[in-house]
Amino acid sequence: MAELPAPELPPARCSGRFTISTLLGMEEGGRGPYVPTEGAGCDSAQPTHLSGSTFCTRTFGYNTVDVVPAYEHYANSTGVGDAGKGRPSLADLHSILKVRGGSAVNGLSEAGLEEVAGELGRAPAPEPVRFGWVKGVMIRCMLNIWGVILYLRLPWITAQAGIALTWLIILMSVTVTTITGLSISAISTNGKVKSGGTYFLISRSLGPELGGSIGLIFAFANAVAVAMHTVGFAETVRDLLQEHNSLIVDPTNDIRIIGVVTVTVLLGISLAGMEWEAKAQILFFLVILVSFINYLVGTVIPATTEKQAKGFFSYRADIFAQNFVPNWRGPEGSFFGLFSIFFPSATGILAGANISGDLKDPAVAIPKGTLMAIFWTTVSYLVLSATIGACVVRDASGSLNDSVVVGSPGCEGLACGFGWNFTACAQRQSCRYGLSNYYQSMSMVSGFGPLITAGIFGATLSSALACLVSAPKVFQCLCRDQLYPLIGFFGKGYGRNSEPIRGYMLTYVIAVGFILIAELNAIAPIISNFFLCSYALINFSCFHASITNSPGWRPSFRYYSKWAALFGAVISVVIMFLLTWWAALIAFGIVIFLLGYVLYKKPDVNWGSSMQASSYNMALTYSVGLSEVDEHIKNYRPQCLVLTGPPNFRPALVDFVGTFTKNLSLMLCGNVVIGPWKQKMLESRLTADGHTKWLMKRKIKAFYTDVVAEDLRSGVQMLIQAAGLGKMRPNILVLGYKRNWQTVSPQSLEDYVGILHDAFDFKYGVCLLRMKEGLNVSRVLQAHVNPMFEAAEHPEENGTGGRGALDTGDATALAGEPQASTIFQSEQGKKTIDIYWLFDDGGLTLLIPYLLRRKKRWGKCKIRVFVGGQINRMDEERKAIVSLLSKFRLGFHEVHILPDINQKPRPEHIKRFDDLITPFRLNDGFKDEATVTELRQGCPWKISDEEVDKNRAKSLRQVRLNEILLDYSRDAALIAITLPVGRKGRCPSSLYMAWLETLSQDLRPPVILTRGNQENVLTFYCQ
Repeated sequence: MAELPAPELPPARCSGRFTISTLLGMEEGGRGPYVPTEGAGCDSAQPTHLSGSTFCTRTFGYNTVDVVPAYEHYANSTGVGDAGKGRPSLADLHSILKVRGGSAVNGLSEAGLEEVAGELGRAPAPEPVRFGWVKGVMIRCMLNIWGVILYLRLPWITAQAGIALTWLIILMSVTVTTITGLSISAISTNGKVKSGGTYFLISRSLGPELGGSIGLIFAFANAVAVAMHTVGFAETVRDLLQEHNSLIVDPTNDIRIIGVVTVTVLLGISLAGMEWEAKAQILFFLVILVSFINYLVGTVIPATTEKQAKGFFSYRADIFAQNFVPNWRGPEGSFFGLFSIFFPSATGILAGANISGDLKDPAVAIPKGTLMAIFWTTVSYLVLSATIGACVVRDASGSLNDSVVVGSPGCEGLACGFGWNFTACAQRQSCRYGLSNYYQSMSMVSGFGPLITAGIFGATLSSALACLVSAPKVFQCLCRDQLYPLIGFFGKGYGRNSEPIRGYMLTYVIAVGFILIAELNAIAPIISNFFLCSYALINFSCFHASITNSPGWRPSFRYYSKWAALFGAVISVVIMFLLTWWAALIAFGIVIFLLGYVLYKKPDVNWGSSMQASSYNMALTYSVGLSEVDEHIKNYRPQCLVLTGPPNFRPALVDFVGTFTKNLSLMLCGNVVIGPWKQKMLESRLTADGHTKWLMKRKIKAFYTDVVAEDLRSGVQMLIQAAGLGKMRPNILVLGYKRNWQTVSPQSLEDYVGILHDAFDFKYGVCLLRMKEGLNVSRVLQAHVNPMFEAAEHPEENGTGGRGALDTGDATALAGEPQASTIFQSEQGKKTIDIYWLFDDGGLTLLIPYLLRRKKRWGKCKIRVFVGGQINRMDEERKAIVSLLSKFRLGFHEVHILPDINQKPRPEHIKRFDDLITPFRLNDGFKDEATVTELRQGCPWKISDEEVDKNRAKSLRQVRLNEILLDYSRDAALIAITLPVGRKGRCPSSLYMAWLETLSQDLRPPVILTRGNQENVLTFYCQ
């Protein structure tokens, strides 16, 4: 349908944006939607007030409050219900707009304009330093991957495993890191990545439990790795000093001195800022590149006599062929032994992700930089192993005297063809040179040996510097999330990059502590296992997020596979045990301990993790699957709809039901909010979360639901019909006894009894709880409550006086209010639970006390069962009930027969009952039938003389039962009685309430009046 042309509007004062009348103009002023109303323009002194700071924009040629999509509408929204900044709420669009005083421009109040003006007057904050994918990720990862193993161990591994298996070792290691790199790329492109690196990625994917534990050990591992790399540098320097006989003190203390000085210098570079740290990393990168080029140039330079004596003969096909196959030597001479030595040199791929907060665009930089770093370092490893394996023989003596004429007799080995006889030292395994014996083969092959030493310095120092930066960055994010106690102090940031200076100092102290040990052979395997643990969880995060099918999992990086990620997670765990099984067990133990702590503390964070999505998937799958399961008596569970009103108003009722349904069945707290739908809907929405949090704080495993209705009975009818899901639907209605039934309005009384009839009509069981002190504590809380419950009209009957701090509109105050203590939270000791199973209701009267006694607080209580009987058949009836109970396997052994149940009550008690119903009688004995009928139509709760006479026997039964209860159960912990049923249309509501009042009055213990739906809930059959 074509839109009407927009009317001419006065010039706007909104910088091109208009505040204009909406389509609701007709509803508000009776005019068409395109006719400007007074005060609707942008220059109005009474602008419409929209939620947030909504800008009403002329967009499509007509006037609307709606706004076009914009970035700020979606920024910083954490929950599903969060309104984006600047977007009108649903109420703004379809309800009558509220007008507030005070001028506004572009939806901003005068105070807002002053704030904006103040911000404009201040100098802009300096821009933090941000890095691209090359400087921020690729170079950083390459430097962290390259290490001393590249220079000192890869030639030796090539000699042991041969070029073919060395390539296999390299490619196996790279497979794990590549899969992890793909998983990192997928996770980092699924939304905006902030600072925190590995911890941020795992915690926001898998939740705080696993994320927190990995974040803590990963930060610690990086801190210790600073010491490990620094000690590697210090040992190299110490060896140089030893060669020149220039030791400072002694070999061990020299490592400590050089290490502490080195890590102090690195700390200074880090504290100078990320910009200086990045410059230092580039310097180290150039040094390593020069040393690598120097090595490659050395391989093509013709070998000198000295180098030939050490086994270097330039590129030779014979050497390549011999070194292509393995030649295992020593205790470490096995495939997995060498794999465990090499694999740590493939790690370090997380260095770029760890400074995610300092990247210009982490979603682009992390995938591109990480994968490129893996590619180029892999190429360097493959090239190095192939080139050095084609140039250097495995064994050489280094002696110039071992040169011989080619073809000399007695000479064995490949070197004989090149004019060298290394047979003697090879047979005695005493050769000092060659790939299998000389770790410095790269330095020997290179064009200029000191450049290789410089490369070793660059590799160790760059790795130490990367770890020194990573540890505080990760730890800072963990501290700010406050998952663990006593670490929040280190979360403070300084400067434009929010540098974690306190974290730097903590990392420095840890590093110095381990440097002073000067022996890291024991701690190094644990560090490798911590990094592998991180790889396993990153891969599992990617797999888990994919498998849950959450609509929120939409990574822009598509080149990943959930099954490859699962394989990466499994293989990472396998490698952990292949490297060092005891270190793997330590790593898992620490993770499980930290995981258990976070699970116990349950931090109040909501990151939309895949664990939440998985919980939903599991619940949905099992709920749908439950619908296909046929019901059976053996699997019957009491699923309760509890009419609590606001749950905090009736804590005893909540505790009673929560006790026997916890970890067993469904409990649903229902609240009927009475009043006009439009007015009460907002109140209902505001308090729902608060009531749920109150239940969680009280450790009640229950749901909360409310409905808005015109009256209590219609609201309860809605709950009875709509509550639950599939087979997870209530089958018992639990409510409190209405203590003030004699003084409330007649309609309120009718509604209360009508609710019991409605429950029976819907085939619900019914359970009424009466306590001597009452259930409702709302007067203490001073909050609004439904008028149909007793405390609304006579709150003094249940309240204790005083004013509460709670306002039902404040969900935070609701969840944080003091918890009231009830009898159902205390230890009951060796009291009794007395069950008066007077009528067969299917067994519900027996089942609820049985479930109560299974709980620890009620476990010591003895259960007594009372049934009616005849005095001349007491033994037979008792044996019959004992036999029946034994078949139910409830553990109820004490049975009492009540032969005097039919005796006439004492006269004073009969008179008390008659006085109780007197105000509700019609007294129609001398009136004609037409008059009586008219009276009954206007007052259905009134009791006619005929109804009194017809129900006389049943009324006296309640009086007599009360006498028996007072005789037998005065000191019981709990009394359970079969609820009498009043027939609809034959028993007025006032008479029925008089029965319940008489039956349960003057009793100190809590009384539960229970009536099942007359269907079995107990069985003694096994099928």
